[in-house]
Order: sequence, then C-alpha cells, then structure tokens
Amino acid sequence: MNPITILKEKRILLGVTGSIACYKAVDLASKLTQAGALVDVILTELAEKFVTPLTFRSVTGRPVYTSMWDLADHVRHVGLGESADLLIIAPATANTMAKLAQGIADNLLTVTALAARCPVMIAPAMDGAMFEHPATQANRMMLAERGVTFVGPAEGRMASGLSGWGRMVEPPELFARARAILARTGPLAGCKVVVSTGPTREPLDPVRFISNRSTGKQGLAVAQAALDAGAEVTLIAGPISEPVPLGVTRVDVVTTADMAEATLTAVQDADALFMVAAVADFRPENQSDRKIKKTEMGENWGLAIGLEVTLDILSAVKEQREKTGYPRVSLGFAAETHDAFEYGRQKLLRKGLNLIAVNDVLADGAGFGVDTNRVVLLSSAGVLEEMPLLSKTAVAERLVHHVANALGKNNG
Repeated sequence: MNPITILKEKRILLGVTGSIACYKAVDLASKLTQAGALVDVILTELAEKFVTPLTFRSVTGRPVYTSMWDLADHVRHVGLGESADLLIIAPATANTMAKLAQGIADNLLTVTALAARCPVMIAPAMDGAMFEHPATQANRMMLAERGVTFVGPAEGRMASGLSGWGRMVEPPELFARARAILARTGPLAGCKVVVSTGPTREPLDPVRFISNRSTGKQGLAVAQAALDAGAEVTLIAGPISEPVPLGVTRVDVVTTADMAEATLTAVQDADALFMVAAVADFRPENQSDRKIKKTEMGENWGLAIGLEVTLDILSAVKEQREKTGYPRVSLGFAAETHDAFEYGRQKLLRKGLNLIAVNDVLADGAGFGVDTNRVVLLSSAGVLEEMPLLSKTAVAERLVHHVANALGKNNG
C-alpha cells in the first residue's frame, strides 16, 4: 500500500481489548501504518492474553503501551490522549464499553480515553446475547450521544459457535471509516459531489454491445479523493469490476441513457460534478431482442451495423445548469488519441465546463487500465496545471484541489 495523503503523519491511537478479534486489530494497525499513519497501540491486560505487544510493535515500528503504572512517565495517558488525531478501540468488549460509558478509568486505555480530545471510533466485538443485552445497548446509546462513532458489529458466527450480531467488522471497513472521520474537516466538508466513472454499454443484442476500454480507475480515484476532502459523494458507475470506495452512494448504470438520467438527477443540488466516465458516443440503430446467429445468415454473410449518436450528457447538464445553477462547478474529461489539447479546449467551451482534464490515452503510462495518468487541466483562461506522469490517485487529489478552489473552499 502506498502512503495516503489524509493519513500521512496522522497520530492514530489504537486501543485493543480482550477479544479473540484481536487478530483483526493487528491487520488494521498494519494497514494504517503502511498508509503513513503513526500508530500507537494500547493493550489491556486481557488483550495480552490473545496477542503480545511484540506483534503490534512489529507491524507499527512504534512502542506498545500496556500499563499506566510506569514511574518514568506517570502522565502517559495525557500525552497519548492529547496528541492523538483519532482514537480507535477495536475490538471493544462489552466490559470496556461499560467502563467508557460510566467514566471508569482503571487501566491505561480507559484513562487515556477520558483524557483524549480527538474523535473516538469503537468497533464492538462480543457474543450476540451480550451485545443485545439492555445494559450493553444503553451503554452504546450513551456513548453515541456523546459523539462516539460506532462501526459494527457485523452479523455472523461467533467464537462460541453461535450466530448473531456481535462480530467485529473487517479491517478494510474500519480503515475506510477512520479515513472518513479524519476527512470531516476537509475543504469539501458539507459539499455534495457527483462523480461518474467507467464505460457505458450500448447493446446490439442480448449478448453483444458497443463499449470502450475504460476500467473506471481514474473516476474511482476521484471519488475517493472527494471523500478524503470531506464531501458527500454520489458515484454513478458504468459496468466496472474495480473495488468502489466505502462511503460513496453508488448508482449503477449500463447505457448512456441510464447514465444521463442518473447524472441529471444527482446534480440537481450538487456543488460539483466530475464527469470522468468514458461514455459511448454511438449506439446501434437497431437492437435485436435475441442473439444474432451467423448460422442464420448463410455461408457468405456479412453484417452491417448502423450507428446513431447517443445523448450528450455534458450538454444536457449544461442546459439544466443554466436553468438551476447546479452543479456549481463542472469538470469534464477529454480522452483523446491526437490533437488532445485542441479537442479538449473546444470541448470545454462547447459544453460550458469550468474545467477539463485532457489526456492522450495513447501516451505511455496514461489512459485506460493502468494506475497512472498524464493530464493537462484547462480552464477558460488557459492551462491551469500540466501534470507529469502521476498515479491516478495523485491526479485525483489535484483535480479535487482545483475544484475546491473553484468553489472557494480552500483556505489561503
């Protein structure tokens, strides 16, 4: 995993309590560390029955804390609590949740939680009956009312062999939720953002279609960058197989007409639109309702496919925007194979965009199906930024930054 901007140098305090789900906390600590966070771990006495401090130290490269009775640092809890950007307690047992709810501070984790001034995220892990008990539910409600974020629990099989609600959620979901909490103060906090990604498909018959090579990688990176900036993100996705960022509202579409309808609906009150999708420009004039069989066409058959132009989504957005004022900022993409700059400039003006990201899909390391891109960002005033070959993640972060600027959301 490459370092992630929003997590780089962030101080994450991970509290681990006595549950068999401790093994998941090791994976979470590793993922956060690989992403660039500084992860300090506090183990309760019972957590040490399941996993050793050395395990966490091996994946974080940092000291692991177990006791508040350290004479060399008698106010360790204050230092840990004051310096943290986020406190995660995962797994959190029913016992620890009860202590936190009542303000009981009898170990290093609970006393640090009282001293912490940062956001707190809790991932419960316990048997289903324990989680459903009125006492646990009351404690959970009390902590939630104080602003604690609960992630899970999930439903499934427990260590007891029983099934129910009580399993700790998986590390990728905790990772994503931690990322979202840190994004709350981002430049796009409170903004609604719409991102389209992937290809569209125009059917010829039930098994064949006209499409393109888009995998959706760049649009998904933009969606994640917008989430990291604090935005509420609606992702309009054509047929893609890449994993979608946790936290987006996903709308699946297939045809250009589907994408147009979803986009025009989503941008009605949106602050920004990132039209990253590679929309099919043509569709068959006629669509067969059954598979076209070559055996039915004779030995010397030939098939001519008549094409017609699909709906121009950005032009439709422009028309709607002129009436409603939304989206406030529109960014389009121009994926070209020649004369990319000139075609991009014309598209920017013709479709009433604030910004357009132009890339030559035939250039080395750019285009479809790869993890890098080379983009020139244009506005009506000219070139805003000419990006060298970068990861699509880095490209996405820069695009989001420019859109935040256009919305007046960046400080300084």
